[in-house]
Amino acid sequence: MNQTMKDSPSELFFKFMIALFCTTLVIVTLYPVYFVVIASISNPASVANGDIWLFPNNITFAGYIEIFNDDRIWRGLKNTFIYTIGGTVVSLLFTIPAGYALSRVDFTARKFLMFFFVFTMFFSGGLIPTYLTVQQFGLTNTIWVMLIPFSVNVFNLIITRVFFQTTLPKELLESAKLDGSTDFQFFLRIALPLSKALIAVMMLYYAVGYWNEYMKALIYLNDSKLYPLQLVLREILVMNQAFSSGAGSQMLSTGDVTAQQKGDLIKYGVIVVSSVPILLVFPFVQKYFEKGVMIGSLKD
Repeated sequence: MNQTMKDSPSELFFKFMIALFCTTLVIVTLYPVYFVVIASISNPASVANGDIWLFPNNITFAGYIEIFNDDRIWRGLKNTFIYTIGGTVVSLLFTIPAGYALSRVDFTARKFLMFFFVFTMFFSGGLIPTYLTVQQFGLTNTIWVMLIPFSVNVFNLIITRVFFQTTLPKELLESAKLDGSTDFQFFLRIALPLSKALIAVMMLYYAVGYWNEYMKALIYLNDSKLYPLQLVLREILVMNQAFSSGAGSQMLSTGDVTAQQKGDLIKYGVIVVSSVPILLVFPFVQKYFEKGVMIGSLKD
């Protein structure tokens, strides 16, 4: 006979408070994103007056028309895709093999090398020495400065090392070597196929970082043709530059608005345009992300 245990009043209250807290947290997190979306298609005068809260008002797509008619946006979007895809590939090519090598107990120099990697997390050379180093290698104002000098994130390297240490037992390596497998073959044929969750998580971490990156572009790039989308967005948000086609040149059908309000309409639209591509990728790696996000919490 099945008996269903009922929750006590204190347990019901606890569950209610947890649900209330989670709901509030979701609303607080998602509302700014929602507001940017509805503000990008609302009359800018209504947004400036604070009339937009839950629903768009006097819907207009003039901001998006201005955005997609501007060559800088398309050029920045193209550059960002190049930096994101190329940078993620380069970072994975360095991080995954390095993390595997540092996880091998028979690699005698692993503790010595790991010390220097961790040391850079707390003490860096500083902006000026780093800039001079990058400049001496001839990478400034080139596409390569966005792909090579900062391709390895030490935190991601530590996560990769811990994953291989906790996932690949040494007995597996010994068995593979008895079958005539070399270290390189073991890494390619056994270690990598068992590391899909890790690779997906690292790919997501690096891709989001490259997609949102503008500080390196701001420091090391002078040619506007190499600017990523985020730097174009920064110029619009911070410097309020006029678009080449004239910000807000198309008249809105909802009444007179100032040039600043029209510029704000374009700014909201650029935020949406720059965020949508990376949001579309996340659902495809979500299952791996949920599985591998706790990798770094395991102790050595």
